Amino acid sequence: MAARKSPLFDTATTLGKIIAFLGISGLAGVLAAGLLVPVAAAAGTGASASLQFFEELPAELEREALAQPTNILAADGSLIATLYEENRQPVTLDQVSPYMKDALIAIEDYRYYDHGGVDLEGILGAIASNVSSGTQRGASTLTQQFVTNTLNDSARQNGGEVTLNGGGKSVGDKLREMKLAIAVEKELSKDEILEGYLNIVQFSGTSYGVQAASKYFFSVDAKDLSIPQSALLAGLVNGPSYYSPTENPERSLERRNLVLNAMLVHGKITQEEYDAAVATDLGLNVTPTLSGCVGAAQAPYFCDYVTHLILNDPAYGETVEQRRKVLNRSGLTIKTTLDSRVQAAAQTAINETANPDSTDGAVGHSMVSLDPKTGNILSMGQNTRYMPGEAPGDSVLNFNVDQYQGGDPAKSLGGVGGFQPGSTFKPFTVAAWVDSGRSLNTAIDGRKRVYPEGDKWPASCLPGGSYTVLSDDGKGYSPQNYGDTNYGTFTVLRGLAQSYNTITMETARQLDMCKIFSMANDMGIHNGKSASGEEESLDVLAPGLIGGVQDVAPLSMATAYGGFAAEGSVCQPRAITEVTAADGTSYPVAPVTCKQAISKETAQGVNYATQEVIKSGSGQLLEFGDIPMAGKTGTNDQRSQTWFMGYNSGMVTASWIGNWKEGNTSLSGLQIGGRTYPEIDGSLIAAPSWARFMQQIPGLYVGTPFANPPAAMINGTQRGTNPTRPTTPATPGAGTNTGGTGTGGTTGGTTGGTGGAAGNNGNGGNG
Repeated sequence: MAARKSPLFDTATTLGKIIAFLGISGLAGVLAAGLLVPVAAAAGTGASASLQFFEELPAELEREALAQPTNILAADGSLIATLYEENRQPVTLDQVSPYMKDALIAIEDYRYYDHGGVDLEGILGAIASNVSSGTQRGASTLTQQFVTNTLNDSARQNGGEVTLNGGGKSVGDKLREMKLAIAVEKELSKDEILEGYLNIVQFSGTSYGVQAASKYFFSVDAKDLSIPQSALLAGLVNGPSYYSPTENPERSLERRNLVLNAMLVHGKITQEEYDAAVATDLGLNVTPTLSGCVGAAQAPYFCDYVTHLILNDPAYGETVEQRRKVLNRSGLTIKTTLDSRVQAAAQTAINETANPDSTDGAVGHSMVSLDPKTGNILSMGQNTRYMPGEAPGDSVLNFNVDQYQGGDPAKSLGGVGGFQPGSTFKPFTVAAWVDSGRSLNTAIDGRKRVYPEGDKWPASCLPGGSYTVLSDDGKGYSPQNYGDTNYGTFTVLRGLAQSYNTITMETARQLDMCKIFSMANDMGIHNGKSASGEEESLDVLAPGLIGGVQDVAPLSMATAYGGFAAEGSVCQPRAITEVTAADGTSYPVAPVTCKQAISKETAQGVNYATQEVIKSGSGQLLEFGDIPMAGKTGTNDQRSQTWFMGYNSGMVTASWIGNWKEGNTSLSGLQIGGRTYPEIDGSLIAAPSWARFMQQIPGLYVGTPFANPPAAMINGTQRGTNPTRPTTPATPGAGTNTGGTGTGGTTGGTTGGTGGAAGNNGNGGNG
């Protein structure tokens, strides 16, 4: 006898059709879950376990703050860059076109305002339709979709597993979704749920929410979406990649027209509106919102510097990953010190001087400016394209800043770490000179000489209280002037204006060398590659007096010269003025922090001398306008690093151009802005580039004229001893490192160690 069919599972019955459907449909998990609870209730013994499982599911949807883009702004409010993981611009429901709301409801859940979160009638309708037609019509309500998107958003933020739609959901997933949907309907109104859905759902790869999608695909606000535009976006939520209008336009058009038909069927548009809409093309006007400093509207390297400051600051989270989440997802508004006018002028001058398309890839050019009264960074630019990779002209390394913040290797600043400063270091010797009570017009014997092996120079911070000259070849240390000329007796003032190395060396030899380096350190000069956990001061070494040996970042040079400009008050560099999150959270920012590092009179003395550089020295041919300025050129021994420091009381700028890829390999012969030069110094390219920069910003940051120093500081009692012969060779001191042939800035030879060594016969540059 044939087995008796159970009427419960007879395919002729409704439930039999359901079971048959579950066996063949790709939506089996979805629809089975929708029916499990009522079936379990009628099935007796198994019902209690199923109901218990359902009851134990969470009944409250935990919603985290939606990811929103961070905007970095210049001081005038102009956009620097937008950072995001998900490009989302939340809007209220009244800021969304009614066509968009109608299109979404028509295609996704036309009974939206009739159900309580789970639409059993819709589920049964989907079953009947799919069994009869062989299609796979879904049955999730908009509320359920909102729940799924919310759960997935939380998973993305917290490193959890994202649940896929359709066959990717288990019965348990679907039951949880249904129970949470019911709970959401009790907590929120229909309009609140719809608003939440429109702001959370993905429309394309990085466009989340209807406002971001509207701006991306059509360059319009969500409130201005037309009927066909609304239909296209409503069709995307079912498959952002599959129906992408940019990647799959034909498929997207077909889907859009399907949505339009649903709008017509459900009375959301008229026949005339439908006919007009389906007759249009996709009508795209794609406007990408580029994420990160790569897509910066201006100042990408300043953008990079700001992001590193945020990522290094524990105020934004205990770990770097927590800080990165805050930076990219919290909708921060970061207001900065950048002056977009100064930035534009600097970048123009840089591009005119060393455009990456006409400049050897090893040649870098940067310019950074700050306000000496506050330390506020006004501009930060360089000649490379902010792009990762090894292509010539591309780099994400910042030429202007240290490698690490505060010398802490756990706090990257994305910087190269500086370059040998050359003669731009010389004003610190002048500062120590006038600070000791000596005058600028003191005559110094700058004849060419050899400082013999073992010669001792006063240096109170070194063992034995002296610096001892040592060299590889035992011949001592013989600094030279540019071109091996201009040896003789000159004043300290003229020695700085013309950048004579022998004058600087002999001036320093009459001082405590440690005083010179200590003053420089107090004013912000430090090793740009410090990695010991603190900013390391430069080693007390003879070649270091004229900018050799160690590297200093342009921002540090600008900070120190800002101290001269502000009459001895040194202000810490400052980039950020205010940070607030989308939820109203305010984050602390560094205040203006200044200290009196040297006396006003000492700074006035240096300013008097550096103005002479512009009036009669290495900067006298520059054409930069009518603003009274001071400055100093700088070139290292190999002519691989060149500088110009230009400043007044209103602004200080460090202009650097050098070989950043090949260290101390000369710039000579390398193409710079379409030209090659047989020999380069700071006055040849870096200084004229600064002048072009200044020509573009007349009337900005003009400051007030520098005050003259006390008369005695200019022409007072001359305390210089003016020795005319080298000291008698002595037993080498505590230093043990020896210098080779010159790599020191504007000198011969590196030096090293306590009371260390100096190479001999340095052929330094004057610029």
